[in-house]
Amino acid sequence: MNIRSLTRGDGVVIGAAVVLFIASFLDLFGVDCPKGIDCSGYSSNAWDSLSLLMSIYLAGIIGAALLIVSRAMPGRKVAGLDIAQFGAAFTVFSLWTMFWTIIDASNAGAGLILGLLATIALAGGAVAAPLVPALKAPLMGAPSPAQPQFGGQPGYGYPGAQQPQGYGYPGAQQPYGAHPGQPDAAQQAAPQAPQAGGAPAGDFAPFWFAVPVARPLYGEDGAPTPIAELAPGTWYLAVEQRGSGLIAQTQDGRRGVLQDTTGIQRG
Repeated sequence: MNIRSLTRGDGVVIGAAVVLFIASFLDLFGVDCPKGIDCSGYSSNAWDSLSLLMSIYLAGIIGAALLIVSRAMPGRKVAGLDIAQFGAAFTVFSLWTMFWTIIDASNAGAGLILGLLATIALAGGAVAAPLVPALKAPLMGAPSPAQPQFGGQPGYGYPGAQQPQGYGYPGAQQPYGAHPGQPDAAQQAAPQAPQAGGAPAGDFAPFWFAVPVARPLYGEDGAPTPIAELAPGTWYLAVEQRGSGLIAQTQDGRRGVLQDTTGIQRG
């Protein structure tokens, strides 16, 4: 997963999960120990209570992990629910259990107090991240996309790349039997696919572009589930216009529709 696809909301979730993990090792309850008596054996943490460990601490950490995994595998579902929805449900359940546990505790220790703060931040980040614009912003600023390299040389077609001299390019030697000014067989065989809206194919020239923030790429069949996620800092190839969107091709060869093209950087 490209770390630049993480949002500020993801950063809140990750940070809260780390704090919750630390809280699991702290004392759950305070012990009023008389002076001169060693009460160290009476202290306990979440790892000494299986019910609290699973229903609060590990539930919250698992929820955070599912939210981050959903970034790498957008559209994946479990029992009909998106992975991110499952993760958010785990974090809310963790907060719900922690709230009533600390209400019932007569002398809450550092493990419960710090755990309550962590679960509040965890559930808040999970629920608010898709809704609050400030939390949807990239966690790390997107630098100017680096020019991809192939074998130490700029890749053909990328911004700034040199076009190779070869068959079918200006200055190339024509194959046997070809005549100057006559299109070769490959050019004759290439179909001229019409563009959306009936525009001729020559009106659209493929170009390289980068997105300012992570954006989903949908299948060309119109399915509502994303097939990939375009990440900032990476060049993608726009091969066709589709209404107000673009048909984009990823570096592993997958093609899909980028519906939101606002703010893209052309190469």
